[in-house]
Amino acid sequence: DWEAALVAAALNDDHDGPAKYCVKTVSTDGKPVRSKGGFLTIPDYGLETAPKEFAALLLIGGHSWRQSESDIITGLVKSAFDQGAVVGAICGATAFLGRHGFLNGVRHTSNSLDYLKESAKDNYTGESLYIAEQAVSDGGVITANGTAHAEFAREVLTALESHAPHEIEEWYDYVKLGQ
Repeated sequence: DWEAALVAAALNDDHDGPAKYCVKTVSTDGKPVRSKGGFLTIPDYGLETAPKEFAALLLIGGHSWRQSESDIITGLVKSAFDQGAVVGAICGATAFLGRHGFLNGVRHTSNSLDYLKESAKDNYTGESLYIAEQAVSDGGVITANGTAHAEFAREVLTALESHAPHEIEEWYDYVKLGQ
């Protein structure tokens, strides 16, 4: 829940006029999901009813990404890549991208290289492109470790050009440093 909070709030912020983007949520079956923090999210869509075109797909962390049950969303992720949408993954969701080969051609990060290799298994061959940073953005693919929700949000906002660059940096400085 916290890994998506900053980016969702910033994208939904309409204090200077209508927001450029509208944040929607998707669950595999359209049923409510309770987050690790205990928040109940009522999704806007299930996989079957999700829009076919969108500006970004953000995969929020959790332990379930390492399980084969998460494979059900591979088609949605592939669709995002095929249409050139921004694809973001934070924490455990990076393991999903690695396990399906989506990180093999882009610079990326995760919770650690060892975590990514152990979680993603044999389909992950992008070790030489791994960067030990809080968040990495490369060609519309954004990855972040589980402690980098502010950095993840900044990279998503930048990739979507949701605000002017200086506004994004001012926002980041405020949420990260309180200044």
